[in-house]
Amino acid sequence: MTQPQPSFARSSVISSPGFFLFIVLITAANLRTPITAPGPILENIRVTFGLSASAAGLLNFIPLMMFAVVAPVASWLSYRIGLEKSLFGAVCLITLGSILRIALGESGLWLGTTLLSGGIAAANVLLPPLIKRDFKQHTAKYIGLYASTMAITASLASGIAVPLAQVTSLGWHLSVGVWIIPAIVATLVWLPLLKTFPYVHTAQTATSKMLKSPWRSALGWQVSLFMAAQSMVFYTLIDWFTPYAQANGFSQISAGWLLFIYQAISIVANLACMKALKRMKDQRLIGFSASLAIFIGLGGLYLAPHYALLWLIIAGLGAGASMVTCLSLFNLRAADHHQAAQLSGMGQCVGYGIAALGPLIFGMLHQFSGNWTLPLFALLAISLSQMVLSVLAGRAKQIG
Repeated sequence: MTQPQPSFARSSVISSPGFFLFIVLITAANLRTPITAPGPILENIRVTFGLSASAAGLLNFIPLMMFAVVAPVASWLSYRIGLEKSLFGAVCLITLGSILRIALGESGLWLGTTLLSGGIAAANVLLPPLIKRDFKQHTAKYIGLYASTMAITASLASGIAVPLAQVTSLGWHLSVGVWIIPAIVATLVWLPLLKTFPYVHTAQTATSKMLKSPWRSALGWQVSLFMAAQSMVFYTLIDWFTPYAQANGFSQISAGWLLFIYQAISIVANLACMKALKRMKDQRLIGFSASLAIFIGLGGLYLAPHYALLWLIIAGLGAGASMVTCLSLFNLRAADHHQAAQLSGMGQCVGYGIAALGPLIFGMLHQFSGNWTLPLFALLAISLSQMVLSVLAGRAKQIG
């Protein structure tokens, strides 16, 4: 593996490729588990605190809204104090929030969820530009490994949540609390970098100052809306698949393991895309194929729900490929790491802001119609729009 290529006047903050990879992966391991672990045991949490169904739904709504709100701030903060200090602050928030969520009763549940969601939001934005800055020649490889790690840990968190909750008297506290361990490890591994490589603020280069803001670019909006479409479908399925599956004869445990498979299968897509992105001149075919797989999976869940395993495998492949494509587009459509941070911030602000409405609208449509047809048709429409956006965002060009 080649050494990192510094893009600043100073030396690259990561001198060892192996250590860099470990830091990226242990950080990535904390970017989905705090959110996916509560899903299968949400009813247990609701009963513990006597929450209404609407209040319980907010626990799923808060992370996505925090992703949207914090994303632009994280992009700005990375320029002011550096990517490393910003990422260290992000993992500290994840750790603190994860502890508070199980330690302080109902108030800790809400405060902890908000804090850890803010930390995840910042890290979501900052990891892609860090990779672009220090490993320009291996962007697709590191993005693929980063996305695979998120998929592995997220699927594991969903799959073992119910069994862990039933093992001891700790119940759901164990299912959620076990993920504090990788958060603490991530916090510790960032510490040496802060001491050894203090950030010195320097002005952006003249080239960076001349680059167009993604917010004023049609391509920036196409990338962001592609992010929104794939995120809306993914998080809506994560939140609503269990009650849908139970309505079609599956047990809570079975539904939890089906969600595990849905997320775990995306690892295959992550690794395949990692290689394909290097060889293809643009990302249109990958993005469209991923979007089509999601559409087929959703259609199958509606027409033949008893074959949910098959449809979730297909949809999971599409979800994994979509996520890797999105993360890669933040770098591929930007001219430098400053613009990559801006596009990452915009994409996740717009993407998660819109995606946060998905579970809420799905629930409202289900309640209004009294069945699953209308909400599933709405998700199918979103996946169709993702196909169109994939072709636009996947063109081989940069914002400028």
